[in-house]
Amino acid sequence: MKEPTVDLALAREHGLTEDEFNRVVEILGRMPSFTELGIFSVMWSEHCSYKSSIKYLKRLPREGEHVLAKAGEENAGALDIGDGKAVVFKIESHNHPSALEPYQGAATGVGGILRDIFSMGARPIAAMDSLRFGELSDPKQQHLFNGVVEGIAGYGNCFGVPTVGGEVVFDSAYNGNCLVNAMAVGIADSGKLMPAKASGTGNPVFILGATTGRDGIHGATFASVELSDKSAEDRSSVQIGDPFLEKLLLEATLEIIDKGLAVGIQDMGAAGITCSGSEMAAGGGVGIELDLDRVPLREEGMIPYEILLSESQERMLIVGIAGREAELRAVAEKWELNIEQIGEVTEGDRFVCRWHGDVVCDIPADSLVLGGGAPVYNRPFAKPANIDIVRGRDTAITTDREPLELLESLLAMPTIASKRWVFEQYDHQVGTNTVVKPGTDSALVRVKGTSKFLAISTDCNGRYCALDPYAGAMQAVAESARNVVAVGAWPIGITNCLNFGNPEKPESYWQFVRAVEGMGDACRALNVPVTGGNVSFYNESQNGAIYPTPVIGMLGIVDGAENIIPQHFSDGLEIFVVGKSAKDEFGGSSLQKLLHREPFGLPPKVDMDDEIANARFIHTARDEGFIEACHDISDGGIGVAVAESCIWGNVGAELTIPDGRSAIDYLFGESQGRYLIAVKADNIDNVNHLAKNNDIYIELLGSCGGSSLTIHFKKRARSAEIESLKCAFESAIPNAMKGEI
Repeated sequence: MKEPTVDLALAREHGLTEDEFNRVVEILGRMPSFTELGIFSVMWSEHCSYKSSIKYLKRLPREGEHVLAKAGEENAGALDIGDGKAVVFKIESHNHPSALEPYQGAATGVGGILRDIFSMGARPIAAMDSLRFGELSDPKQQHLFNGVVEGIAGYGNCFGVPTVGGEVVFDSAYNGNCLVNAMAVGIADSGKLMPAKASGTGNPVFILGATTGRDGIHGATFASVELSDKSAEDRSSVQIGDPFLEKLLLEATLEIIDKGLAVGIQDMGAAGITCSGSEMAAGGGVGIELDLDRVPLREEGMIPYEILLSESQERMLIVGIAGREAELRAVAEKWELNIEQIGEVTEGDRFVCRWHGDVVCDIPADSLVLGGGAPVYNRPFAKPANIDIVRGRDTAITTDREPLELLESLLAMPTIASKRWVFEQYDHQVGTNTVVKPGTDSALVRVKGTSKFLAISTDCNGRYCALDPYAGAMQAVAESARNVVAVGAWPIGITNCLNFGNPEKPESYWQFVRAVEGMGDACRALNVPVTGGNVSFYNESQNGAIYPTPVIGMLGIVDGAENIIPQHFSDGLEIFVVGKSAKDEFGGSSLQKLLHREPFGLPPKVDMDDEIANARFIHTARDEGFIEACHDISDGGIGVAVAESCIWGNVGAELTIPDGRSAIDYLFGESQGRYLIAVKADNIDNVNHLAKNNDIYIELLGSCGGSSLTIHFKKRARSAEIESLKCAFESAIPNAMKGEI
């Protein structure tokens, strides 16, 4: 087959601008071949090159005493947790594929993030996700939600990794563009981390795992444009996964690393062989030459363009060691996997591919990659024209509805309601490491062979970010930290998945820039490094852009089972609020959404000094033996937090609203930096004394007991049975999926 003639029109069809095409010609000193044009188009796509984001991502804090692999250096971030162990973790998006093929889009998102983890030599011990859809009353959103959850469950359960939690948000802002962000966490021996770099001239290059087909071609480019009515035509850009094959690939990869049979490994995700080959060559400062005739294919008639750009799943590119090829093949045969030597490491810096004896690609590897010759843009940005008007609206809540009636309505909102319908489809116990199950502030998994436990959380409030992306991103970091603190852990690092609209639109780009600044400032205050993650732009449709959604994947560590803090209340305990509850903090709140649908006003203020001080107080009180339970106060405020802890503990509570505060303002305002703690009656004085000595604001809210939630305010008392609140909380999503809302 003769390759098409390359010109500017064809380059534009591939997503390259005129300037980018001219730069390609300049780099090569000639017109590119059709295959080379495809290679540049995927490697310079937003998805692979981060050309609109890298300038700002470099400003994030990446240093830390425990950091073993910094952001951007390897397939995932890695932190030393002691005892000769490293935790490897990362979060990535699979938004556009999931919008078209929800099952396979979500499934291959899980498969891809797992490969990022075990390609470094870490055995995955937990998966988590952050999902966003339109309103659940819409049948289309029900279809997407159902398919995505089935895809996550289908892949994770069959692969054998526990999906231990996450978050699910429903909002009309995501009607045209759902978000599917997948996170994975693994444990490795800290001295055996495998780099994603090629080295050693003459070392063989192998492809291990699945055969290569036409699925997923140009998936990276597809992920770098807005969704439209024609996006359904791009279904071939969605890959197809096989979790059983990936399980074999996991075991083979870890055995290869354990036996020292490779010098570099990279999984084949976006842009397939092209990305893994060029990035490994550039990372190692060497060349790689591949013979495409030797790539195992599953379809007849594939041309170099298709072979190099295919995103077929469950494949690894492995740089072996000359003279040990037979040992490498033996491991593959043991696990019944295809393995084929398709090239070798060469001197120089070229990424060269041959087909039928002809050179079809000869490109300087560094010119293709992020941090090398890929474009870096300093795009214009501007604050949205109407944002000051939206922020200026009064957020004070005026309603005739009773507090407990509002509480029941909040608990029935799908975003707040129990996600049992979701997590019961996941096998969250496989591996027997899960200590705290899905549905609470943070999942908790044990690190076998040590006394340590990892707390894992994902978090972001897109409504806050829509009003103020700087404060919203800072809040996402702060709340994800509170989530791990509340179970007894201390934050040690984050990964992020930054979901935004079209960066070529100044208002969307302004949201991105401000969010990265807020995230960076919060992480510096907490002294936690950003170990990596993913940027997902072009999350737009004919309905407009999504809310700016910088999802934070937080990792914390608890040393000793005795230091884990439960989340549920129990009979006879006294309830305190830790942290000040300001008035009228309803901007972007759940109650505002319930009553007004759209966010307006300013989001709650975030004070990182208070966040840190309150977190330290929680841990000091825990160390002193004063705390019996703890829960972060977030969406829905104190009211929802109390109700959740009561429902989890199957116990009632009696609360008294402080003098001078309206019940609705106090119960449902979303002031930041706060926790609920439950203590024994004989520790009330101890807790008060500890708070006073550390200048921490706390107030006694009430006590646990009985079977109802009773609220005293303005010399009145109102009660609701916990069973009734539990019914609203537990039935909301199942009923919605039956079409009963």
